[in-house]
Amino acid sequence: MDAMEAILGRRSIRKYSDKAVPENLVHDLLTAAMAAPSAGNQQPWQFILIDERRILDAITEFHPYAGPLKQAPMAIAVCGDMTRQKWEGFWVQDCSAAVENLLVAAHAKGLGTVWLGVHPIGDRSSELRKLLRLPETIVPLAVVALGYPAEFKEPANRYDPSRVHRNGW
Repeated sequence: MDAMEAILGRRSIRKYSDKAVPENLVHDLLTAAMAAPSAGNQQPWQFILIDERRILDAITEFHPYAGPLKQAPMAIAVCGDMTRQKWEGFWVQDCSAAVENLLVAAHAKGLGTVWLGVHPIGDRSSELRKLLRLPETIVPLAVVALGYPAEFKEPANRYDPSRVHRNGW
């Protein structure tokens, strides 16, 4: 699959088979995530792999959109490491770029994902922080449900020329 096919074909998957994701694929996804650009090359990300059913289910108790975790065999929490900030506040953009790389790479490898936003919603962040025992310097940005899809979605063409402006509004 080429890059454009992976980008344009990626869709949010909310239904998963119970087949485990092999470690070599998880490694590939993390390699893609860590290849994301970051402000000043600060690379402020930390990743928590979650494959314990108890933890996946617990997230659904405080995150209103985390239902897909009830089926997903695993998830990856993407967090910002405040001790790695060279440019304060840009960790959100940096970690978001890492999430997008992870999503596209997963699709290219035949996996399904859905991005579950955590930051800046205070209760989601604090509950996930407690559940994963995160240090104070680590801020959870998102949880990505991950697994083999049990549903198929056609690519969606979202190009809208009315949103394109040149040299100003």
